[in-house]
Amino acid sequence: MTRKLYPSDLTDEQWELLSPLLPEAKPGGRPRSVDLREILNAILYVLRSGCSWRMIPHDLPPWQTAYKYFRRWSDDGTWERVHDSLRPLVREDEGRSPTPTAAIIDSQSVKTTGKGGPAAMTPARRLKDESDT
Repeated sequence: MTRKLYPSDLTDEQWELLSPLLPEAKPGGRPRSVDLREILNAILYVLRSGCSWRMIPHDLPPWQTAYKYFRRWSDDGTWERVHDSLRPLVREDEGRSPTPTAAIIDSQSVKTTGKGGPAAMTPARRLKDESDT
């Protein structure tokens, strides 16, 4: 790597853990021309710094490319697989059981309808069709 390192960049050890969890290039298409480690570094830069996608430094991959991968991996479940694979490792490093034994859900975590109870279950009204008149 010839660019300067950012605090959000992956270490070699982190990359070794994450690289097998990322999807392979789609078969039959053009060969992948981007370095997935640099894509992850760009995504992590945005997430750690809080900057907008368009403000990714020019020595990282283009913001459109990083955002495309971020969205694709959100949609196809890659981030969830990464999270599920890393969670037990983090818990064990902290001296805890690899799997949680309890969970807390509050009203800020679980969104519901604005109305509760039967009002939220009111069936939709049928619109009159011109042929009904």
